[in-house]
Amino acid sequence: MFLDNLLVVSDAQAVTATAFSTNTIDLGSSTPKREIGTGEPLGFGVTVDVAADFTTGDETYQFDIVQSANANLSSPDVVASFVRTAAQLVAGAMVFLPIPPGWPTKQYLGLRYTTGGTTPTVTLTAWLTARDLFSILARPYAKNYVV
Repeated sequence: MFLDNLLVVSDAQAVTATAFSTNTIDLGSSTPKREIGTGEPLGFGVTVDVAADFTTGDETYQFDIVQSANANLSSPDVVASFVRTAAQLVAGAMVFLPIPPGWPTKQYLGLRYTTGGTTPTVTLTAWLTARDLFSILARPYAKNYVV
């Protein structure tokens, strides 16, 4: 799989507490605002590099697509929110987080990872992508078949 480095917001980012993605997408300051959620469906592809911890059973994982007027994503607006269980965040798992139509309306776009519980930890890579491209990234095919 090839990723455009300018669209990667988290590159094997270890998340052990609530945090923002290490990078943001700069949509530029233009009028009208770039509503990248309108038209061809876009969103964030997320792959799990190291499985989510669920040792004590009370760990929680939430992903928020956020926008801000600031590059460091301070004072963010939540565009969309998704909760995933540790069972869904096994190593190698892939998750698509769609951007709703009409969003974003501010210059910077990124992710906020909200964790809870006793020992939450997960390592993620996330990037901005089209829905159609994400769905074809990693299709496993049966091995040892004869054509």
